[in-house]
Amino acid sequence: MLAAVIAALDLPVMAISANGDPGRFGAFGLPVLPDGDFAGQGPLAGVLAGLEWAAGLGMTALLTAPCDTPFLPRGLAAWLWPPPCGVSSGGRRHHLVATWPVACAGELRTILSAPGSRSVGRFAERIGARQVEFSLSPLDQFLNVNTPEELWKARS
Repeated sequence: MLAAVIAALDLPVMAISANGDPGRFGAFGLPVLPDGDFAGQGPLAGVLAGLEWAAGLGMTALLTAPCDTPFLPRGLAAWLWPPPCGVSSGGRRHHLVATWPVACAGELRTILSAPGSRSVGRFAERIGARQVEFSLSPLDQFLNVNTPEELWKARS
């Protein structure tokens, strides 16, 4: 499924956000970004790691997409420009399929450094993320697939 996400994003520079042994992703030839100081604090820790990585490359934005969304539409980055922007389908928000301005890294680091919410949706709202609505037809391109059975069902 990760290969499907990478192919759909089709960006010139990518990284994988993951904790644990980075060697398991060696076949992809991409940098693997651990959550660092904020390991265990949820997806926002991965977003922060990505923002800091992107800043180090001189980028102004980061696009995130979970690896369990294998049906992402091609050209997604263009739909989500300018950041901050997320997607929804069928009225449901998919907060981790989003573009984030690198400039929000400091604010996110402050949030993760203090007790409180770790809600991706709440952070997206806080920085003024707009939403782009995608059709559910012929299939929800942001469908979350967690088992081989769910993948088989989604493909049929």
